Amino acid sequence: MNSKNVCAIILAIMLVMAVITTGAGLALAANDTGAPGTVPGAAQQTAAEASAAALETTAESAVLMDAATGKILWSKEQDKELPMASVTKIMTLLLACEALDQGKISLNDRVTVSENAWSMGGSQIYLEPGEEMSMEDMLISIAVGSANDASVAVAEHIAGSEEAFVELMNNRAKELGCQHTRFANPTGLPAENHYTSAQDMAVILRQVLAYQQFCKVSSIYRYDIRGGDFVLWNTNKLLKWYEGVDAGKTGWTNEAKYCLAATAKRDGLRLISVVLGTPEPRSHFRETMKIFNYGFARYEAVQFAQRGERVKNVKVSKGTIDQVGVIAGADIAMAVPKGQKQNYRGQALLPEDIEAPLSKGQVVGEFVLLEGGKEVQRVPLLAQNQVSRASVFRQMHKALEQVF
Repeated sequence: MNSKNVCAIILAIMLVMAVITTGAGLALAANDTGAPGTVPGAAQQTAAEASAAALETTAESAVLMDAATGKILWSKEQDKELPMASVTKIMTLLLACEALDQGKISLNDRVTVSENAWSMGGSQIYLEPGEEMSMEDMLISIAVGSANDASVAVAEHIAGSEEAFVELMNNRAKELGCQHTRFANPTGLPAENHYTSAQDMAVILRQVLAYQQFCKVSSIYRYDIRGGDFVLWNTNKLLKWYEGVDAGKTGWTNEAKYCLAATAKRDGLRLISVVLGTPEPRSHFRETMKIFNYGFARYEAVQFAQRGERVKNVKVSKGTIDQVGVIAGADIAMAVPKGQKQNYRGQALLPEDIEAPLSKGQVVGEFVLLEGGKEVQRVPLLAQNQVSRASVFRQMHKALEQVF
């Protein structure tokens, strides 16, 4: 056998051995993972991890929330306890809106400025001790101008003292399930043990969005007070910079850095974004827009009715009218991944008839939103109008009409 044949045989043997070794290695890898197509020894990435990896932010803590359900759609360090500067005023405004709703105060109240309120530094409208201003202008000054002096004046008007109001703030936070929040003042000025988390603040913002007064004052971009001698410009520039943003509150201190809690609505989908601790000027706007872009690109709204929209009519017995409109007590909607709307359906749970008398806004039923057979949201249904009870004579007349 010549040398050429020997070399050829050796090369052939080496090639066969290489193929056998590679095949064994592949088989061993498949056996190690227990599932084809995965990397040996690597942990499986969860959906949440994949979602978080798809969006980065310079904020120390941030969340994206579905406003309709309160579900967190994306987050970074959502429970991290951080100072929030003037974003604090969202809770101040929540308590004010609740006091208005309960009739404890009115927009026409004259709020008298104390020396304590006058002494506040930072953002202010330069209230003087003894000066009076309407509650409405005070709330606008808080929401638009982030006025610390107005915040304390309102707090004292509602609770009697700033300290008593702070106690109300902390009690309300606990009621809302906020486990990483503590307030030391109604302004957000630097103070010991004054902090929140992105998730907690999103919960607080979601709560106050139920009040039209908050939505109204928070959406004002420019407002004149003192007969036009003092002009307020909203610190939330996203009202002009980002389509759909209609409420929120900014904050900044050296300790808290730049913060923003905001909400935006497009095509029936309302999202809430909170960023805490972004590093440089305007970064809270940039990061919020980035988070909203992510949310609106990935999610769409399953929407059955907006707050106040008529859902059905229901028969009324023993009333001055035969039926009453039933309206949604909140938005009947939720964020779902794009392309999955067909998996959701709604069901109105209402009696066949309701006995008068009925008050306007009285709960008469519920609307249930279902994903397959699983309940994912339940919204109260309210009587659209007041219905008085009919007189006995009128009831007898209606009964005779039905017989004959």
